Amino acid sequence: MIGRDAFVSDDRTVELLDTTLRDGEQAPGVSLSPDEKVEIAQALERAGVSVIEAGSACTGAGERQAISRVTDLDLDARVTSFCRGIESDIDLALECDVDGIHLVVPASDRHVESKVGSTRAEIREKTANLVEYAKGEDLWVEVIGEDGSRADLDYLEELMGTALEAGADRVCFADTVGHTGPEHTYEAVSRLAELGPVSAHTHDDLGLGVTNALAAISAGADLVHCTVNGLGERAGNVALEEVAIALSHVYDVETVELDQLYDLAQIVSRTTGIQLAPNKAVIGENAFTHESGIHTDGTLKDDKMYEPYAPETVGRERRLALGKHTGRAGVRAALEEHDFAATDEQVGEIANRVTELGDRGRRVTDADLLAVAEDVTGDDHERTVELLDLNATSGGPVPTASVRLDVAGEERVAAGTGSGPVDAAVSAVREALGPAGEAQLEAFHVDAITGGTDAVVTVEVTMSRDDRTVSVARSEADITRASVTAMVDALDRLLTDEKAARTLADD
Repeated sequence: MIGRDAFVSDDRTVELLDTTLRDGEQAPGVSLSPDEKVEIAQALERAGVSVIEAGSACTGAGERQAISRVTDLDLDARVTSFCRGIESDIDLALECDVDGIHLVVPASDRHVESKVGSTRAEIREKTANLVEYAKGEDLWVEVIGEDGSRADLDYLEELMGTALEAGADRVCFADTVGHTGPEHTYEAVSRLAELGPVSAHTHDDLGLGVTNALAAISAGADLVHCTVNGLGERAGNVALEEVAIALSHVYDVETVELDQLYDLAQIVSRTTGIQLAPNKAVIGENAFTHESGIHTDGTLKDDKMYEPYAPETVGRERRLALGKHTGRAGVRAALEEHDFAATDEQVGEIANRVTELGDRGRRVTDADLLAVAEDVTGDDHERTVELLDLNATSGGPVPTASVRLDVAGEERVAAGTGSGPVDAAVSAVREALGPAGEAQLEAFHVDAITGGTDAVVTVEVTMSRDDRTVSVARSEADITRASVTAMVDALDRLLTDEKAARTLADD
């Protein structure tokens, strides 16, 4: 068992290796273009990640082009390629001008005998020859014992020792199938750390990715393989953002620029098409969102009351959500964010109505709150932007859309193109609004689709302009109309002040 003396000390130096561009891309449905790999690599560089595994050069010419694009960035991070235990894989990596390689060799008998049909002795000899070849080409070399968590520890120690003796810069303990727990991880890494520099590669199949990574670090590992958002095969690799914040918050060990984590997560989510789970640690939508009346009231009194660390630490902002659990303090705070004045009595009535909406299963948006508040106070909302007409087509080679808006009493018509009808319609709206349409789309969710031929889709958007943010949900039979209506209504809420209305009228 791991004792108290095995925890991570604050004088440790630990670095992170990101394999989103290789192992993360092996998640089902993920395929990154060279441009997308470059964008992610640049975000990893901003975050201060030490090593970026850019891909597997052996995959094909397209992958080598993508890896070369990353190496051409001349990053401070070491850029590497995954290589099988084949000399030609090393040659292909050299073509990409990488700084180093991750040489993967079988470690468990299952892989040695069944996968590659070899013997322990042959694998050791071949590993030594490959390491010597790669080092002769002036490459940084890490040797990974594949399926190391199911390997015989005596043989794993012999294999990794052979690699280091041949000149490898470091070796890696790999829990390839997310099989093991922290006690075994600690024992294995402790033995490898006696030989030389050791890394840890953990997966989350048992939900123990972070636990095993921390166990490895406490045993002597000084480099951890991660992926952004925990992408990867099956249940994914250990999440970079979770390892980074755990090391910083619990052990005072700094690895990356924490305030870059949320932007990094958003970039990877967008480029891979894999949305973040709302309850995802560190970067999920709900990580710093409070709805409960007790929690909201406590957070407003002391922002440390119900949060382990400040959201700004990881590039986030605190959010007070509205729903059946929202109390008066939460409603008042939300109204103040929108500069909406109400008496104590009115706030109580608004809170009651918000609770009623939540009791019906409704997700209460900012627009819902303001509509309720206007009804309670009698303060009618005079629209600044209203959608009058929308036409969108996607049958041709380029999706197009046209919109007709009422902008502060002036009718405006504009057209746009995009990657799809929704994108084209949004472009048209921005064109019609001019500078006022430069609000940021912070979130876009398709929340619910009813069944049958009369299906209705609900789209919720969150948009921000300057220091103001608003969320709106709209339901329609057509996803394009639901999306555009929600965005127009959000923009209307953001631009309702008199100054914005005058600016719009003068455009």
